[in-house]
Amino acid sequence: MFWLEFLIVLICIFVGARLGGVGLGVMGGVGLAILTFFFHLQPTAPPIDVMLMIVAVITAAGALQAAGGMNYLVQLAEKMLRRNPSHITFMGPIVTYLFTFCAGTGHVAYSVLPVIAEVARESGVRPERPMSIAVIASQQAITASPISAATVALLGLISGYNIQLIDILMVSIPATFLGCMIGALFASRMGKDLDKDPEYLRLVEEGQVPSFNQHEEQQPVNRRAKLSVFVFLAAAFAVVLLGTFPELRPAWEVAGKIEHMAMPVAIEIVMLTAAACIILLCKVNVDDVVKGNVFIAGAQAVVGIFGIAWMGDTFFAGNMELLSGSIKGMVTAAPWLFAVALFLLSILLYSQAATVRALMPLGIALGIPASSLIAMFPAVNGYFFIPNYGTIIAAINFDRTGTTRIGKYILNHSFMIPGLVSTVSAVAIGFILVQFLF
Repeated sequence: MFWLEFLIVLICIFVGARLGGVGLGVMGGVGLAILTFFFHLQPTAPPIDVMLMIVAVITAAGALQAAGGMNYLVQLAEKMLRRNPSHITFMGPIVTYLFTFCAGTGHVAYSVLPVIAEVARESGVRPERPMSIAVIASQQAITASPISAATVALLGLISGYNIQLIDILMVSIPATFLGCMIGALFASRMGKDLDKDPEYLRLVEEGQVPSFNQHEEQQPVNRRAKLSVFVFLAAAFAVVLLGTFPELRPAWEVAGKIEHMAMPVAIEIVMLTAAACIILLCKVNVDDVVKGNVFIAGAQAVVGIFGIAWMGDTFFAGNMELLSGSIKGMVTAAPWLFAVALFLLSILLYSQAATVRALMPLGIALGIPASSLIAMFPAVNGYFFIPNYGTIIAAINFDRTGTTRIGKYILNHSFMIPGLVSTVSAVAIGFILVQFLF
């Protein structure tokens, strides 16, 4: 019965991933229906706290975008990139990493990828190099952002083990950033130089490569856009402070014990307040908040987590006795094997947060130390493996030289080497860091 139930789970994940968008979540609901009504597994509680945290964060991010704050950040990034064109392979991923770190979603990279492609071509750098690692950096930073869906999901799962937000960030930030820089080093050696690439030279000869765009005069940014950025970053900083110092959170006496406000609740309150401040102070049209790509992508993530995580929790809880007896010793002796499982599942789910909610509870139940789970956290960034994610397709289209591409054999694409190097490096560095920090 276990293998039949497992097959149902995999089929629902596969079909949901093919559908895309909210398809992942609704197929999780289908799988849950089969597991409960036909196999009589008892459904677990849905991940309400995680979903509410994500809703609060994407509401604030949507308000930021509607206020023009995202455009302001793009202008700052463009200035930085054009000042250092020869270092674009390293500056590009730094910019997309910072964007994702601040916004909590990798979809903000869409706005800066065209700039990276143009600056690279203008400076004679093969665009595949910065474009590939910039996309990977936008994914890796999700597991370093204090307000990303994946981070708040992990925090919600392991906070009961005396783990604070700062404990996760002290490992994930340096691990993922250094991993991306190692990936950039490998990316800087990918392919032939642009002036020697036969495909690019053919496109130039046939007149298929457009001439350089004249750098347009940037429109002045109004004060409201700058204020929205300040409010949003202040809220993110407040989240870090409240997660680092629990004594800053209100406390109440419950059953004779003093209990501080739970971190998920603190995140929800802070980010909803930030959204309100941006809307009121920057005079944002509330209808525009939900129309931006940041809010839409986040809302899809909420539905995905709702269905897939609920299905996964129910499956693992119903088969925990079998799973514990079969693989507990193996993953305890070699925790990196669980990292491989996280990576493989993220390829199917196309979501770091959904992967965390679907598989991390199993790691906790198997007795894997919380510090090891934090070290393995970057392994959930595997959805570059199959080149059909939004930012990957966008990067391919933005590179008008044709150097950023999907290979003949599908998996030999531009993002494979930078992605694998960055992920493996981040996990390895994470394991080193937890030896000193825990």
